[in-house]
Amino acid sequence: MIEIYLFVNPLGAICLGSEKHLWNFVQTSEQKIQFRLMPLVNMQTIDAVLTRRGTPKHDIHARNQLFENTYSAALDAKALQLQGKKKAREFLMQMQEEVACNGKEYNHELVISLVEAVGGDVEMFTEDRQSDLVKTLFQEDQNTAREMGITTHPSAVVYNYACERDYGVLLEGEDALADIPRLCQVDQENYQIFHIDGYLQRKNERRVTHDTKHLKLM
Repeated sequence: MIEIYLFVNPLGAICLGSEKHLWNFVQTSEQKIQFRLMPLVNMQTIDAVLTRRGTPKHDIHARNQLFENTYSAALDAKALQLQGKKKAREFLMQMQEEVACNGKEYNHELVISLVEAVGGDVEMFTEDRQSDLVKTLFQEDQNTAREMGITTHPSAVVYNYACERDYGVLLEGEDALADIPRLCQVDQENYQIFHIDGYLQRKNERRVTHDTKHLKLM
C-alpha cells in the first residue's frame, strides 16, 4: 500500500495545479493509494505568499487579511470533511479555482455557494464550522506537518510500504512533486535506488521518519 500526504495552500493556484495532477495520478494508478489532502497555514507559508505577491512583509493589514482568509478557508475544508473526503476535496479545489484563478473575493457567500455546489448539507456545515472539533482537526494537521518537517506548500510525503522502506520521502515544491509516480513504483530497480545512501540528499527531497500515528486517514 502507498500513502500520500499533500500539504497545500487552501487559497493557492499553484497548489491547485499540483492537486489536479496528483489526484489524476491517484485515480489512474494501478497501485492501492491512500491520499490525504491537508491545508497548511503557518507564518512561514504566509510569508511565502506575501513574497510571491510582491507584498511587503511589514504590511500588517495585508498580512492579517491573508492569514484570516487562509485560516478560515482551511477550517471550511475541515468542516466539510466531516461530510466526506470527496466533498471536502472538491470544495477545496473549487475554492482555489474561484479565489486564486478567477479572482473572486473569499467570503461567506462564496463558501456557502461552493458547499451547495459539491452537494454538501449547508445546515450541517454551518453547525460543524463553529465547533471546537473542526479547530482540533485543523490543529492536528498542523502538528502532523510540523512533525514531518513541512515548511512550504505544496509539499508531499510519500510512504511506499511495498518497497519495505521504514521512512517516507518528503518532496517540497511543485517541481519536486513530479517524482511522486516514481516513488510509488514497486519494481526491483526502484526498490534498490531508494535504498542507496545519499540518493535523497539532493535539493527538495529527504527522508521522513516513519511514525504510525500519522497513518490515520480522515
